[in-house]
Order: sequence, then structure tokens, then C-alpha cells
Amino acid sequence: MQDFILTAEILEKARNAIEGSLIQAGVRTALLIDGAGNILSNCGHDSDDIDAISLAALAAANLGATSQIAKLIGEEDFSLLFHKGKNGNIHFGRIGEELILITIFGEDVSLGLVRCRVTDLTDTLLQIFEG
Repeated sequence: MQDFILTAEILEKARNAIEGSLIQAGVRTALLIDGAGNILSNCGHDSDDIDAISLAALAAANLGATSQIAKLIGEEDFSLLFHKGKNGNIHFGRIGEELILITIFGEDVSLGLVRCRVTDLTDTLLQIFEG
């Protein structure tokens, strides 16, 4: 596990990258959290309407459980999860070993677009946090 130091500048760069990639593409909300469920960035149009603390904690636990399921079938890990709802969808993507990007979006945004943007954003966020 690599330690990283969070500064206001790093968090602002991460927020700008997320907003420029996902929020401008129509994603409602994007949360960047660490593996323990601590929120590093909360962006988007609906970010004030969501219990972000509970969502972050549950998402971290969910990906932790999924990681263990992966090991049971011989996989190292699953790098993403997706849940489809009636009014919204949620995508969880690992960013390196320590970070998780949670993306909430509606039917007006395709899963393919979200997956492509998250993949592109992964390298950017890793560069921001790892220097």
C-alpha cells in the first residue's frame, strides 16, 4: 500500500478532472473515495441530494466484498461494478489500488460513455495522486 499526501491543490486538480470529464458529459454525481470509504471529492448536480457519507462507506464495503468474491473464482479482483435502476444507474470503478470512483447517471448517458471516461480519467487521477 502506497501512502499519499493529500493537499488542497491535489484535491482541486482531481475535482477539476472529474468535472471536466464526467460531469460535463452529463453524469449527475461523481464521488472519489478511498478504500476505507473516506470522501476525497464530491462533484455534480445532485451531490447535495445524496447521503454521500453512507454511499461512500457502502461502496467501499461493496467493492471489498466483490474483491473477495473475485478471489473465490480465481480472479485477482474485479475492477468495476455496475447497477442499473429505473431512474438512475451507478458505476463503481477502481482507480489504482487505493481509490474508487463512484459515478451516478441517468438514461441520458450511456454506460459505454461512462466506462470510456472513467478509463481515461483513471490515468489522470493516478498522475495527480501519485505525482
